[in-house]
Amino acid sequence: MTVSKSVLVIGGSSDIGHATALRYAERSWQVALAARDTITAQRNADDIKARTGNDVAVHALDILETDRLAAFVDDLPALPDTVISVVGELGDQARAERDIAHAAMVMRTNFEAPSLLLGLFANAFAARGSGTIVGVSSVAGDRGRGSNYVYGAAKAGFSQFLSGLRNRMALTGKVRVVTVKPGFVRTRMTAHLKLPAPLTVTPARVAADIYAAAEESPRDVIYVGRRFWLVMTIIGLIPEALFKRLKL
Repeated sequence: MTVSKSVLVIGGSSDIGHATALRYAERSWQVALAARDTITAQRNADDIKARTGNDVAVHALDILETDRLAAFVDDLPALPDTVISVVGELGDQARAERDIAHAAMVMRTNFEAPSLLLGLFANAFAARGSGTIVGVSSVAGDRGRGSNYVYGAAKAGFSQFLSGLRNRMALTGKVRVVTVKPGFVRTRMTAHLKLPAPLTVTPARVAADIYAAAEESPRDVIYVGRRFWLVMTIIGLIPEALFKRLKL
């Protein structure tokens, strides 16, 4: 009997988490979701089962409770083949500029907590001898912009953590680490924003690119949509003296 592979989606109550889990379930993977909001995560799990017929497990996880992350990994019924972190919190830039607690929450949610958790999974995968880690970062981390630099700084830190972890794991030859960088995605988190239609994608598109990068491609870093790779390359080449005068 063929045993299907397993995937754990961290951030399973989110739109991208839902779409990603569905993508894997449609390809006969055993799927589990982890989220603080277990009610929404269970609703996503029920939807996936209705669509695919596959049972989806739901695990409670408050990723900001970093002292409990090791126990979360240890207490899983089984170590997954692939773990994907789609955790993110856009926050409010204006509020973050004056409210240190809000800024800290944005930074911890996007950088500290997912980095610590994926580091634990990397150790477990290395000890087992196999595993794939996917971290969903953001193009916002490629260059600091006045409109969202707290969120962007956190995503930049997460991208660099993934890069370093990938370098470390490559020396073992046992664990893959993939970085996925979406740009504008139409989700509940961005519903209040006016996003440029030509550069905005759906959660399903992000999910498709996550699956392709993790399971079908040898690439280590991908941008969701080639247009954003070009956009961020151009933004990165703008001299700082000029960049400071732009309202980005």
